Amino acid sequence: MTKSRIAAVDVGNDAVKANFGKLENELYIPNVIARDMEDRPVIGIEELDEKNPLDNLHIRVHSPALKENNAVYRVGNLATKTNNSTELDPGSSKSEEDQTLVMLFASLALDAVGHDGFKNSKNSQNVIEANYTLGTGLPLREVKEGKDVGYRSQLLGSVHQIEFLVTPRYQGMKVNLKFDEVKVYPEGFAAFVNLVMDNDLNIINKELIDKQILIQDIGGLSTDIAVIRNRNVDDDKAQGFNLGVAESLEMIRDEILTKHGVQLDSRRDVVDIITRKNDRHHIMVKGSRTNVHDITDRILLELAKKEYRYLRNVWQKNSQSEICYFVGGGSAVLKDYLKTLNNKLDGFNIEFFEDENESIWMMANAYYKLISDYLRKTTKETREMKKETAAAK
Repeated sequence: MTKSRIAAVDVGNDAVKANFGKLENELYIPNVIARDMEDRPVIGIEELDEKNPLDNLHIRVHSPALKENNAVYRVGNLATKTNNSTELDPGSSKSEEDQTLVMLFASLALDAVGHDGFKNSKNSQNVIEANYTLGTGLPLREVKEGKDVGYRSQLLGSVHQIEFLVTPRYQGMKVNLKFDEVKVYPEGFAAFVNLVMDNDLNIINKELIDKQILIQDIGGLSTDIAVIRNRNVDDDKAQGFNLGVAESLEMIRDEILTKHGVQLDSRRDVVDIITRKNDRHHIMVKGSRTNVHDITDRILLELAKKEYRYLRNVWQKNSQSEICYFVGGGSAVLKDYLKTLNNKLDGFNIEFFEDENESIWMMANAYYKLISDYLRKTTKETREMKKETAAAK
């Protein structure tokens, strides 16, 4: 029997962030897919295996969980280069989109083909059997609506096959994914866990444990505000909103095209323009460095005002809250705008992660801690039951 491997996967609107095993492997894949043909043309096919698989991810996905089964996709960086690429639409539910599953399966399959424990299971047909214990999450709104139950059941009890087509090093390989356990966590609670627990599951930031705190998670498609009290999410007070940064990023992309005639490949390009260290808010137009600050500032400030109103309304209803942490990729994009608004207006006690990478990876890291804690507890219970059984004999 194949040993189960830990996977902690955050399928974010902007990208998939995933941790595997004992944190010896992590993956970051832009959340973009494009339907494709099986035998995609490649210039320099002879040098294919010298290229990076992450930049040339081309797969067929077979799963009973998918509405469109057995379809062929370009995934991640490769998909951004096509004119038929798709990103998750504002208003959609992450738990009900094929794209969420395609990205999840692609990340797991990439880990499986590189993992020695699974590679040794490869049979003569180039098929790898890979078992995972998965920790993942959904927006608070979807969990409150009970969609986590259906999402989890789609994954458990079935075999999901990913076939690598024209992909460097892995062409012709297939991975049969099976899940021994799937835990679906509400994203707001996951962020809290990441704040108070380190990778070894030790308590850190003890001063936060018994405080009432807010966590505003701004994603691509939604915003969750979790109210944490007594170390748990207050389900009645927590709120989810159908507003994220995706729509604003699309508006910026469209306006840059209209004003400057520059077609950006995806929202990922817009995020890069807004957040990069050098030449921020600049693009190249016909070879000339051009400032687009007027476009990005106007659109992002409007979004920040809406996000700030959410914070104000939730804080008014939870007046004994001591601090609000802003997390998620959207917070990294809106950080400066939200800080400016807060300084001018209410002066709430708010906190951002200055390390943008930490904010972006927060959910994947939290899922890793939660699924590791679950495994530790179940292993301990199993050992104790075996002791009791042995003593009874």
